[in-house]
Amino acid sequence: VSKKYKLGKPQTFHYLNQTNCYELSGLDESKEYIATRKAMDVVGISSSEQEAIFRIVAAILHLGNIEFVKDNEPDSSKPKDDQSRSHLKTAAELLMCDEEALLDSFCKRVIVTRDESIKKSLDPMAAALNRDALAKIVYTRLFDWIVGRINESIGQDPESKSIIGVLDIYGFESFKTNSFEQFCINLTNEKLQQHFNQHVFKMEQEEYTKEEIDWSYIEFVDNQDILDLIEKKPGGILALLDEACMFPRSTHETFAEKLFQTFKDHKRFSKPKLSNSAFNIDHYAGEVTYQTEFFLDKNKDYVVAEQQALLNASKCSFVSKLFPPPQEESSKASKFSSIGTRFK
Repeated sequence: VSKKYKLGKPQTFHYLNQTNCYELSGLDESKEYIATRKAMDVVGISSSEQEAIFRIVAAILHLGNIEFVKDNEPDSSKPKDDQSRSHLKTAAELLMCDEEALLDSFCKRVIVTRDESIKKSLDPMAAALNRDALAKIVYTRLFDWIVGRINESIGQDPESKSIIGVLDIYGFESFKTNSFEQFCINLTNEKLQQHFNQHVFKMEQEEYTKEEIDWSYIEFVDNQDILDLIEKKPGGILALLDEACMFPRSTHETFAEKLFQTFKDHKRFSKPKLSNSAFNIDHYAGEVTYQTEFFLDKNKDYVVAEQQALLNASKCSFVSKLFPPPQEESSKASKFSSIGTRFK
């Protein structure tokens, strides 16, 4: 498999070497691979589909190793060296798409005006962001496809019984640096806390009152105001984030300033003294400071038009089906999709 997809050791890939953890004690990777292939057979994923899945995962790894440097023109970029060129070539081969078109989708952006389309060069940092955005959306589409296929497979038996599944999810998070991921995770925990409050405190005590049972009222912290702060439409943090993502000139600084103006009097929201782009939320489990630097980029859930067209034209039917032609929408707002909206 390694030779087939031109894979090296995990530490040689940028997307795998960020934690310096490459092995798990007691885990046999070869046996896990065989078990995974057997599980795919069980849920009805054909051998050709399995081949495409592993090829796509390998392509994502190669995408992460494409580095960019400045080209001759102002604000332009190109692959850093022959090694980056090699990873570009391999990624294009695995995705079965045009190599130069793939490179252009990283290093250039097409700006469509009323009268014409203008191709604009991008600097190395912007090119790297485009590379990561493509890797992320390809991985997301593949993951969603696999989940969909599993659901189709296990939902066919009309005689099957309903069960209650218990999911152990991530807990409340507060690190030295908290970004969009922690924001979404903590939103989930706020909603779980509300569910607990609703069923253990509110509904039970309302039932006691209704049945005139003698009991002592139990005080609890109601976190509905935190959920309204985050989720309320219009005017909540997520709604304001989506709004910022739809405006090309928005930055994390302008988004943060909008939050400060909107929630300056909210008891659960505050501005850190030493930052103009971070904000605090007083969660049920404690105060957390969030840095807004990557909020806009991480919230956007869309495919750049050039990358969409490139992958839709892939000679691999599996890849092409992951990126069907976009449906015609009636307005710009209806085209916009965000991670935050999907998450909640």
